[in-house]
Amino acid sequence: MSVERIAVVGAGVMGRGIAHVGALGGFEVRLHDADAGALGGALRGIEGEMKKAIGRGKLDEEAMREGLGRISATGDLAEAVADADLVIEAVLEKMDLKLSLFGQVDELCPEHAVLATNTSTMSPTEIAAGTERPGRCIAMHFFNPAHKMKLVELIRGVETTDETVKIARETAERMGKETVEVYEFPGFVTSRINCLVDNEAMNMLVEGVASASDIDKAVKLGLGYPMGPLELADLVGLDTRLRNLEYLHETLGEKYRPSPLLRKRVAAGHLGKKSGRGIYEYDADGNILR
Repeated sequence: MSVERIAVVGAGVMGRGIAHVGALGGFEVRLHDADAGALGGALRGIEGEMKKAIGRGKLDEEAMREGLGRISATGDLAEAVADADLVIEAVLEKMDLKLSLFGQVDELCPEHAVLATNTSTMSPTEIAAGTERPGRCIAMHFFNPAHKMKLVELIRGVETTDETVKIARETAERMGKETVEVYEFPGFVTSRINCLVDNEAMNMLVEGVASASDIDKAVKLGLGYPMGPLELADLVGLDTRLRNLEYLHETLGEKYRPSPLLRKRVAAGHLGKKSGRGIYEYDADGNILR
């Protein structure tokens, strides 16, 4: 099966990034969110990122016009998935939400469609169990920001077919991504590592080992990371990182217990870059103030 039409469900940071790369990859993309404001913000954000790419010489204006022309938005889930060859879910990391959504999409989309979850930690087998097509379900874990990061992890569920994996891989490659195939296990490869590093950095901050900026600087210069773990946690969203860690703590044990600092920041509404304050504080353009 050849994928030509993609529905992306969820117009948050990840959903808009996936829609962005899908459109530039030549797919017809329909972006869905129940929140009309989120949809409008996503479309403006995609156009803004494409304009930045033009400024950096990474994209030309014709490619931008063509890409934007391939994206449509709708608040109606049935309309979004009605003719989709591939549906990519990009909603919050909450199992009950994903199960409910996959059950709805399964009833609304064409029989041939592949259903993919962008989960960074959760079981594609469990998510697929909410459908009548577990063989055509898979996890496609894109990375933030999806329009820049090259990797997509492909995670099979127990019943995921070889054909489904092939479709997901070819779709990701057409979007300009590289893929790795991961056996299903909580957190896959990257989230297991990132969650440990981010959480330990927060614990070091609580213990007074070093300032946030010096912890990040040490990891970047000493270990070769492109971004420090505390910067990364703010970019991902502290609420998202907390949900990741809670799931991994439940499934993999004590070493993933969320840092008390993380719980406090989320409880205070300091969710990272998206809220203007997390481990760091940010100005209106997303630059670190302190």
